[in-house]
Amino acid sequence: MQAARMTVAGCLVACLVAFVSGAGALAQPLPADFVRLRDVDPSIVQDIRYAGYNNFVGRPLQGYRAGECIVTRKVAEALAAVQRDLVPRRLSLKMYDCYRPQRAVEDIYRWAQDGRETPAQHRYNPKMSKADLFRLGYIARHSGHSTGKAVDLTLIALPEPKVAPFDPNATYADCTGPLRLRAPDSSVDMGTGYDCSDEKAHTASRAITPMQRKWRQMLVAAMAKHGFVNYRLEWWHFSLPGPNNTAFDFPVTHR
Repeated sequence: MQAARMTVAGCLVACLVAFVSGAGALAQPLPADFVRLRDVDPSIVQDIRYAGYNNFVGRPLQGYRAGECIVTRKVAEALAAVQRDLVPRRLSLKMYDCYRPQRAVEDIYRWAQDGRETPAQHRYNPKMSKADLFRLGYIARHSGHSTGKAVDLTLIALPEPKVAPFDPNATYADCTGPLRLRAPDSSVDMGTGYDCSDEKAHTASRAITPMQRKWRQMLVAAMAKHGFVNYRLEWWHFSLPGPNNTAFDFPVTHR
């Protein structure tokens, strides 16, 4: 009987050790100074496109194991400050992309060089081949997103509008088309869809309506107030300047 009790006790200890070890392996703590945006401001809406199929590649990118916005703590706190300014105006930020693993950047580069053009991909770059995206500056081989200090985002009205789910088999208008014909998005009408590689997506484009221009100016002003700098070719892309521009390659995961 004593031997049996010792065997059971030993099994329990072994199982507990195995459980703790497994939990530690799954946790994958973030590098120092990185945080999940939900832990700083859960009110900011997240629609992380590269974790799903609603993007120009048409599939999840390598390194995106979850649709989770991860950034440096300084960026997260600055985004929370922007959100505090917006909510009284019945507006909210919506995140499209945050930290991007370097392996995802390389995944995009390989995709751009594979020589295969598809109708779905042309929704995002209707006037050029995908091989031109790097050459023309729409995508960078060394992305600021990999430092945790660059983000892609938009504005939505509150409460967030309900839209149809994205259908990868549907025929949508390209990213420069009317909002009602583009892939569904709860964003205010910025004049183009997200990740649109076209002159119409340049922040200061004059090929948009006065109301669309007003929305872009509102977004740029809200972000600039808290130190963010817009990238002129993309109305959605902002970065927070500062030291330490190391590119990281840890995967994007849930808590």
